[in-house]
Amino acid sequence: MARAGARRTVARATGVAVLRSVVEQADQLSAGPPLTVELTTVADDEAVFHDGPKVVVHRDLSPDTDYELEGIAFRTLPRPAGERLATIATVNDVHFGEIECGLLEGFDVGPVLRSGEGEPPYPETMNRAAIAEITAIRPDAVVVKGDLTTHGSKEEYRQFLDAYRPAFGDRLHHVRGNHDAYHGEDFASEAPIEVALPGVTLASLDTVVPRSASGQVSTAQLEWLDDLGARAQGPVLVFGHHHPWAPGSASRPETYFGINCDDSERLVDVFAHRPSLAGYFAGHTHRNRVRRFAATGGRPWVEVACVKDFPGSWAEYRVYEGGILQLHRRISTPDALAWTDRCRAMFAGTYAQYAFGGLADRCFVV
Repeated sequence: MARAGARRTVARATGVAVLRSVVEQADQLSAGPPLTVELTTVADDEAVFHDGPKVVVHRDLSPDTDYELEGIAFRTLPRPAGERLATIATVNDVHFGEIECGLLEGFDVGPVLRSGEGEPPYPETMNRAAIAEITAIRPDAVVVKGDLTTHGSKEEYRQFLDAYRPAFGDRLHHVRGNHDAYHGEDFASEAPIEVALPGVTLASLDTVVPRSASGQVSTAQLEWLDDLGARAQGPVLVFGHHHPWAPGSASRPETYFGINCDDSERLVDVFAHRPSLAGYFAGHTHRNRVRRFAATGGRPWVEVACVKDFPGSWAEYRVYEGGILQLHRRISTPDALAWTDRCRAMFAGTYAQYAFGGLADRCFVV
């Protein structure tokens, strides 16, 4: 997530990137109440609805089939051909150490939210619930895409490891985000990381510019990714904290809150020349969004919303012989839902629509 100013500002808010986008889109975003029932997840065999604290799950659905359930029409995802080979889970923007959200100095919007008196800090509530839900699907790998901490302290990093490592052990793979490097620490900087699983290879990049909110991809990592794409025998899913700038955009800012424009073009060019690179999956913006670029055809450039506030997200990837599905999951324990429903009101009520995205931004065939 992007940073605004000094250390205290980071403690009080998570991000210019989110608020700038929300404020700029405020006239298009609704600040009204949410729909009574929301369709959160659609899989090849399942649909999940949320209605305040109530969670309704319809299982044993048929793939690629039209349904109308809970008053909402939708179509299940097609199931890729062949056997299911692997399951992957990802989280991002877990932000251990954060105590307030919804506040950014220089912008007169609110509300500012905190955990209630006597309650654990909300990052602990949200991450504990995410870990429990992910454990239940028995993933072959868990990838954490940065912003492990809020202030980039070793103590916050220890809190992250103490939460995730006992649950997932050697299946846990993580990279840093901008919050983890604001003050010169170098933990979680071992990327690039390659993980081979049945039917898929995972590639994680370090996109951090130390002491900055913006991102980069080094020449060495681009060369590494190009080599991996050349030798891969199957699809490669690429992960990093920052999202790329869209090549060909009308605006080419000198400072971009994602991966800088030059490195974004170079990253997209590597994808364009290596068809095995099946998609790029980021965090940072605290939103669900999918873009597709002309140079890379139908391959998705994905952002997944954060763990710590609305909607309270993690992503499941189902790997089949013939393809891969992304399924957005909303963390659904009662205390997690109570917290994230409070967070809908952030940034003058526009945050929920920004962060949630459309169904096609959340659940799709990779």
